[in-house]
Amino acid sequence: MLFLLIFSVFFAIASSQEVHTIEELLAQQTSDDSDTLTGEALVEYVNKHQSFSRLNTSKAEERMAHLMKTDYIRNARKLYKVKKAEEQTTNEDIPESFDSRIVWKNCSSITYVRDQSRCGSCWAVSAASTMSDRICVQTKGKLQTILSDTDILSCCGRMCGDGCEGGYDHLAWEWVQRFGVVTGGPYQQKGVCRPYAFHPCGLHHRRRYDCPWDHSFSTPACKPYCQFGYGKRYEKDKVFVKSTYILDNDEKVIQREMMKNGPVQAAFITYEDFYPNKGGIYVHVKGRERGAHAVKLIGWGVENGTKYWTVANSWHDDWGGKRFLPYSTWSESLRVR
Repeated sequence: MLFLLIFSVFFAIASSQEVHTIEELLAQQTSDDSDTLTGEALVEYVNKHQSFSRLNTSKAEERMAHLMKTDYIRNARKLYKVKKAEEQTTNEDIPESFDSRIVWKNCSSITYVRDQSRCGSCWAVSAASTMSDRICVQTKGKLQTILSDTDILSCCGRMCGDGCEGGYDHLAWEWVQRFGVVTGGPYQQKGVCRPYAFHPCGLHHRRRYDCPWDHSFSTPACKPYCQFGYGKRYEKDKVFVKSTYILDNDEKVIQREMMKNGPVQAAFITYEDFYPNKGGIYVHVKGRERGAHAVKLIGWGVENGTKYWTVANSWHDDWGGKRFLPYSTWSESLRVR
């Protein structure tokens, strides 16, 4: 089991000419007052200067999720000792594209899109999601279970961070290694121990759910028992991970790990231009730093010469125009800490 810490590095553009490759983007970087652009002005600027994706303002999408503080990424290595992955020695060719949904099509958890609602629980949600996938992959589909993000979010407590205000990804894995995690699922899901604590935000399956836009939900209480009607005791429903580790900032290392063991967890710094993305490959261009976010990487590919990671987000099941977001793998846009 593993997690990745990834963050986006800021870069700027001097020319008004639209660019089509990362190299062109690099050649035009500078610093100017466009760094503070927001709203319609930001969207207009980004759309004018690059062709990787199209932005469109949407107040609802801008407030779709509650982000973590960036300290949960920047302080991870300083405050906690994290075990690094053992170096893999293999001559296996790495394909130009890879999609976990296709390679392990019998693992339904990979295509299950979670919704963290108005809670900065991405660290727990993406951890539980990645664990669920890797259990299926490593048991060759024999064990298919959706693990409870709420169990991690509520019961890891101060060991992991601050619940709905954010947490440390790697400590979520260490907590599950020590104490285990029960089964879960979406809000009000029956037949599992602890489904997600919060309803989704916005329109879902023809039903509209209202969420507070000016604050996050409170972290749910740790309940060491399963929901009424589930025929299993909390202690007997636990699943444990065998080991946890972090990968080096090496594209091939990450790819080989994914090919061997399944999806991986990643965290990165978000900027204002990340919110209104309406498809395409996301590359940070302009906008203020907004916070940190954790996701699940399920594959990679190349589009018009630009490499990207395929990311499963947890903000909304149709966020960004699609369920899975292509995120540029350019070495200056993504770094593993």
